[in-house]
Amino acid sequence: MGGRTCKFWMVIGCALALAPARSSAEEGFDTEHIFGFMIGTDVGNVGEREFQTQTTGRVGKGGAAYRALEHEVEIEIVPLPNFRIELGGTASLHDITGVPDIDDRRQFNFQGASLDLRYRLLDRRRAPFGLTIAAELHGDRIDETSGAKGRMYGTEFTLAFDRELIPNFAIGALNLIYQPEWARFEVGGVSEKSSTIGAAFAGLVRVRPNVLLGGELRYFRQYEGIGLGEFAGQALFVGPTAYFQLSERSRLTLSWSMQAWGRPAGSGGNLDLVNYERHQARMVFGINF
Repeated sequence: MGGRTCKFWMVIGCALALAPARSSAEEGFDTEHIFGFMIGTDVGNVGEREFQTQTTGRVGKGGAAYRALEHEVEIEIVPLPNFRIELGGTASLHDITGVPDIDDRRQFNFQGASLDLRYRLLDRRRAPFGLTIAAELHGDRIDETSGAKGRMYGTEFTLAFDRELIPNFAIGALNLIYQPEWARFEVGGVSEKSSTIGAAFAGLVRVRPNVLLGGELRYFRQYEGIGLGEFAGQALFVGPTAYFQLSERSRLTLSWSMQAWGRPAGSGGNLDLVNYERHQARMVFGINF
């Protein structure tokens, strides 16, 4: 854990040193992209178009060799006030050996496509806090955890809140999450349904006009069935996040999370490596066009 933490902060330090300084910061925050694993309530201005790449790595499962990498390419548009649409496609890489209940495999495949819709209900500049509702729908041909082929469908509903704690210096955010998922695997025709609920908290401070540093804390509970049926496991993730405004049009977000605590159903221990990974990392690069 110490080595990974050290490497993460070395990357942050290099980015801080190379990031261009600006004479003055913009008023307030634009929270649309500053968080790593969470979302903010800002959705952009009418007519905005953005290209974004998002790379997510997940490592460590069941005490064996488990590595999964997802690379998503996305196009974002804002056709109406307070309403944003995002279309994406994802490719995935799996390298799995010796994980209980998961077949060994080493493969690279096109995973699937997604549609993300967000509508801002409250603008924190005119209300006590910002409030946005989001729904991300995805259809996949590869299971993101096991890499097995099949048909997977899911939706992630998020209720996002954020508020400036100290004007133009510190921002806090809360996400409430519900994720129902359906899967039918190609081998054996096995069908599965699951659902996850979660809450995530984040705080960031402006350390330079174009640099934000902070952290995210996320808690999840997974159940069998889409209606929160039988309890399957729970996990708490915590880790740092850094946001860099590289230029007027480009940006970079880096985030890393470690499972600090967890427990699968019917088992002891301090981690849930059945339903979740030990480490998760994400890098997001975006550019306006």
